Parts: sequence; C-alpha cells; structure tokens
Amino acid sequence: MRIILAEDSTLLRESLTSLLEKLGHTVIATATDAPGLVDAVALAAHENRLPDLVITDVRMPPNNQDDGLRAALQIRRSHGTVPILVLSQYVADAYAAQLLSENDGAVGYLLKDRIGRISDFSRALETVAAGGTIIDPEMVRHLLARKTGSPIESLTPRERDVLTLMAEGLANQAIASQLVVSTAAVAKHIGSIFTKLDLTPDDGHRRVKAVLLYFNT
Repeated sequence: MRIILAEDSTLLRESLTSLLEKLGHTVIATATDAPGLVDAVALAAHENRLPDLVITDVRMPPNNQDDGLRAALQIRRSHGTVPILVLSQYVADAYAAQLLSENDGAVGYLLKDRIGRISDFSRALETVAAGGTIIDPEMVRHLLARKTGSPIESLTPRERDVLTLMAEGLANQAIASQLVVSTAAVAKHIGSIFTKLDLTPDDGHRRVKAVLLYFNT
C-alpha cells in the first residue's frame, strides 16, 4: 500500500520507513511536523493519488502536543475517510476518544511499543487500511480499569478478555484461538457484552468503536 508517514524523530521516521518497505509497502511522502503532514496529503489529493494509509505520531511540532492528532482529524474532514493510524508514546484517553468519535472506521490507535511486534503492527496496518478499527490493548485495559459506576463493571473476566481482543481487531475465530475456546463461546460472550452495555451488535470492527465510545462517555 501507499503510505504517508509523519514523525518528527529522524531515527524513528527512517526506521519506520525501512520497516514499512520491508513489509512490502511504499512510503510516498514523509513529514516532520503537523502542517507538513496536512500539506503532504493535500498535494497527494491534488495529484489524484491519495494514500492508502496515513501514519502519524500524536505529539508533533510545532507545539509538540496533540498536533499530529489534530492534523489527522483535519485530513479526514478535508479528504473523506482516508485511513489514519495514530502512534503514541503513552496511553491518552482524550486522544483516543476524539479520534474515534470524529471518524467512522478506518482508524487506529497504537502505542509505539507495538511497532516492535512486527506481526501485530503489520496486521494493524492492513486492518485500518481496509476500513477497520484497531485500538491498542493497553488502551483497552486502561479504560476497563478506570471505568466505574457503569455497566462495564458487570462484565465477567472472560468477557473483558474477549473485549480486549475485539479491540485489537481480531475476528471471532482468532479470539477463540487465543482464548482456547469455541467460536460459539466467543459469539455468546460478545452477545452478552453488547447486551450488558446496551449496544446493538455490529459486524466487523465498528463494534470495537462502539464499545470504546461507550467507555469514553
């Protein structure tokens, strides 16, 4: 796939570029700050060659705060559902909540530590580019741990395990394999999760978005 990459660290930007190319992708442009990212996507759009995926760090110049995320949101507003994968050094609830609430699929939020797990990172790239949603499992665990006074507390430990794997973008069969249970058991747990959270089950990765949006209300 064709990727635009935004990362202000020269070492990480070059390392990511090398990794992406080894995975068979093409980095068509790079940016070192948020305005540069917006400009790179705008230029690609002008040339009728929007990227298949945009990867950006959350914290970027010029303000070194959430500039990368704001740039990603601006890109989605200007260029439709361009797939966006956001990388972050730390768990940041507000960033993930805004990313999910502003967009309809084709989004991902990963901690940078996840990059070193090549198979996880590669799967995240493919899932987001295909219109799915990927949320770092550490983010899910963090949200689960802090959510009190809501139906989330009614989830069983096994349902929490299933929910975490759902947020990683795993399909029912993959969840069953991870937990060493049947796919029928996974489907039952997922149905119970949505019932307890008063959410309507939805096929695909949008179910993850719905659950995580609920966490952040």
